[in-house]
Amino acid sequence: MADSSDPIAASQPFAPPLWRQLQLTAVALAAIRGGVSGTVAFDAVPPDQRPGVQALGFQVLRRLGRAEALRRQLAKRTPPPAADALLCTALALAWDPKLAPYEPFTLVDQAVEAAKRNPGTRAQASFVNACLRRFLREREDLVAATDREPVAQWNHPRWWIERLKRDHPRDWQRVLAANNTQAPMTLRVNPAWSDRPAYQAALAAEGLQATPVAASGLQLQRARPVQALPGFAEGACSVQDAAAQLAAPLLLDGLLGTAPGGAPLRVLDACAAPGGKTAHLLELAGPGAIELIALEVDAARSRRIDQTLGRLGLAARVVVADAVRPEAWWDGRAFDAILLDAPCTASGIVRRHPDVRWLRRESDTEQLALQQAMLLAALWPLVRPGGRLLYCTCSVFREEGAHQIDAFLAHNTDAALLPSPGHLLPQSGEIAHGVPDNALGDHDGFFYALLEKQPPP
Repeated sequence: MADSSDPIAASQPFAPPLWRQLQLTAVALAAIRGGVSGTVAFDAVPPDQRPGVQALGFQVLRRLGRAEALRRQLAKRTPPPAADALLCTALALAWDPKLAPYEPFTLVDQAVEAAKRNPGTRAQASFVNACLRRFLREREDLVAATDREPVAQWNHPRWWIERLKRDHPRDWQRVLAANNTQAPMTLRVNPAWSDRPAYQAALAAEGLQATPVAASGLQLQRARPVQALPGFAEGACSVQDAAAQLAAPLLLDGLLGTAPGGAPLRVLDACAAPGGKTAHLLELAGPGAIELIALEVDAARSRRIDQTLGRLGLAARVVVADAVRPEAWWDGRAFDAILLDAPCTASGIVRRHPDVRWLRRESDTEQLALQQAMLLAALWPLVRPGGRLLYCTCSVFREEGAHQIDAFLAHNTDAALLPSPGHLLPQSGEIAHGVPDNALGDHDGFFYALLEKQPPP
């Protein structure tokens, strides 16, 4: 999930009417409320209408807490799901004229039209109209009445807000505010194709301005479809957040060339799909320097690793298996380095996946932390003495980061924690008091812990 970016609305010679876009956005919202991921919900939209609908949908998800609070002010009872989704879609887009993609009056008018034209909401069209017309008349008072609700103010579930307060008492407000902004589009330059200055110049020649970030990244001033990036199809670059670009250099720094007899390093990328970090490891090491196994439990997702490596002209052994059960796939030869990008709540990449906050439940954190502990326990014995394991998650919750590693170190006396970034909180250029010389630029939330196995006494 961490390598994606916001959709780019393509120019369409025959753009669908706004009522139709609102209708489709509401359908996607209803699906997400029913437990469907945003990726799946928006993929169900007809391709010619998907960019515009997804752009509207992301805005709705970033303002959904406020919209639901306003709907409770307007209606004593929750409407049927389809009508409620349409009503909340309109309120999320229209509640603040400064943020609205269209004039609030236009959004209201078109939302009512959408209700009339959909058999599933036609019976509630008058109700939707009455609620939204009242909203236009009483907007300031209604918004003021919801300002006292934390979920409306921060557009996150209450449990999420409370957990951030506990985990990051000095930074929780900054994290929540960053989560409600659009993430930048960041590229990783492929050194086999070009160096960063040369690719930055190639972008500039196409009118695309970019700023250097991380060791080999470029952050675009404005996001663009990948098809518009010079050489993308040929492997010139990949889309990868600046924080995610730390994984490969952290794991390999100081290890390359240390295998006996000049043999390639044996490297495992566990939980490897979609293959962004797999590719970065291979790019950074160079031809023949590492022997890499990319492990993925989901067969369908494993095909994305093949696609990623194919576009970049790279090769790894892709294995479909469960990392928790090494006896089913491991050949008994220890690894020099293991990258464990563990399944997590994805609480650090909410800017790119705004549906995550509404899909997760508080109990998910505990269940995922248990899975992470199982993965660490299963993979640590596969590391050779003197070798390393890099544990990372795209989470800002300490239960999935610092607390997880503290518990691991307490139970594994042969593990030493090397200098590591720890928790990286989402950094947005739109948030005041950002660090001007931050080498990562805007970035997602991540956790990194680099562990080294100590030789036996």
